[in-house]
Amino acid sequence: MTNLLHPGIYPMLYSFFGSDGKLRLDPFSLQVDAALAAGAKGIAVLGLGTEAAKLDEDECAAVINTVAKRLNDRAPMIVTIRGETPDNQLKAARRALDLGATALLLQPPSETISEAALLTFFSEVINALDCPVGIQNAPEFLGYGLNDSNLITLARNHTNFSIAKLECSALALEPSAKALAGKTMVFNGRCGLELTDNLRAGAQGLIPGMETIDRTTAIHDAFIAGEHEYADELYAEVLPVLTFIMQGIPQFLTYGKTLLAYRLGIEIGSAREPWLQPTDFGLECITRYAARLGALPTSA
Repeated sequence: MTNLLHPGIYPMLYSFFGSDGKLRLDPFSLQVDAALAAGAKGIAVLGLGTEAAKLDEDECAAVINTVAKRLNDRAPMIVTIRGETPDNQLKAARRALDLGATALLLQPPSETISEAALLTFFSEVINALDCPVGIQNAPEFLGYGLNDSNLITLARNHTNFSIAKLECSALALEPSAKALAGKTMVFNGRCGLELTDNLRAGAQGLIPGMETIDRTTAIHDAFIAGEHEYADELYAEVLPVLTFIMQGIPQFLTYGKTLLAYRLGIEIGSAREPWLQPTDFGLECITRYAARLGALPTSA
């Protein structure tokens, strides 16, 4: 099948909540506009950044539907799929496709299983779908995952296995990218840390947060254009921000989302537990970073 995804930056959108705790949908449309204005190749939703584990099925459907309508076929949308069994994931996957998803990114089940069982789990889901499918392979975060040999098995057995999203250092990514070269695109996440070295290691793109989308797309585009020194300079400028935010998922959610709210000029709103409460010092840092980065444009 034709892969509808292309190398580049696919930011994961944040969920914002009102003072009443309800999910706010307008910020998703605003994030889509900002991402496309910055040159993102597509959009990603319902991953850790979207706090999908805190959303019910109706809210997840509303997110997909809102983003699909705002995109209006201008760019692809990758939807993260969660579920403890292949049947659970297939149900969620088909619902996401019906609502407008372009591609799917499968997360491992939360219960640790053997590598052989995880390979079988992913194979069953991917085999039942006729669309681009990726997996999130994050053994450093989850404690288990697939090795390169099993990633190659997925790529060999499933022509629609389109992305291996790794959550690891550039050093750890390099052998996987080399093993999968010409078979499946390798992406990283981690908020954009080591962006240029990830590209040197063979990554075709990243799924970072939205808060620095103008910078991450500029870095990627400069590197792909062969302007490697300039890309490194751009990365060096934004590295303090990325380092501050990416000190674990709770800090990423609290401060990455706050930085994005400042840059978009919207209220941060309330939060759903579990939630890392921001400190005065943390907010001082984010205010400084927001002033340095400036507002995010929402139109080209």
